Amino acid sequence: MSVVVAKDIRKSFGPLEVLKGVSLTVEAGEVISLIGRSGSGKSTFLRCLNGLEKIDSGDIEVAGHVMDRKPARLRELRRDVGIVFQSYNLFPHLTAGENIMLAPVQVNGLSKAAARQEAERCLSLVGLGDRFGTYPDMLSGGQQQRVAIARSLAMKPKVLLFDEVTSALDPELTGEVLAVIENLAKQGMTMILVTHEMGFARRVANRTIFMKDGIIHEEGPSAELFSAPRTPELKAFLRSEVG
Repeated sequence: MSVVVAKDIRKSFGPLEVLKGVSLTVEAGEVISLIGRSGSGKSTFLRCLNGLEKIDSGDIEVAGHVMDRKPARLRELRRDVGIVFQSYNLFPHLTAGENIMLAPVQVNGLSKAAARQEAERCLSLVGLGDRFGTYPDMLSGGQQQRVAIARSLAMKPKVLLFDEVTSALDPELTGEVLAVIENLAKQGMTMILVTHEMGFARRVANRTIFMKDGIIHEEGPSAELFSAPRTPELKAFLRSEVG
């Protein structure tokens, strides 16, 4: 079953066309990695899938929701489509657990007791079951990012989007966060990741998509794409990332 269907997505910022007709279909349980140089359109495309950027033309359907700009429809879509950013965006005055409880209580109308139970479950999933009462400034960057992932999981999304979630972390903390994402993949979570972690993309993603100049330049099964890139542009990009 297709969970994400994007057709001919175009997006400009002023005179700059960032997406030039991007189409993508993602099946339930698939993990897709988006790779490419900065400015290739990866993050913009991801934000379009969650309605954070308004597309100029094209069609998007995610988790059964047809994208439009009506606030009620967008709210419904975002209940089913979680997004985790490079910056953790945790509220500093709330504990890890309280950060996770916020949306289930305010958006889904969960009781505080039920939301706490869900927050504890999600913290355990990301390996932080003992940190419910810890404030963000007492957590490492990797731990804060794992709390941010748990916060998205608490909404029980059908699709999770990750926008370069490890780019601000040192290698050890990066490994912590990638291990959580890999575990989610094993559990069948549908995910789309913008990432610079080539080894992780090759190992975990079912498919990898190389974006260049606002288009999908090359795509295919990850193992195949990384071992035998077809275009000179992808070969050069992979050389630069490895080197």
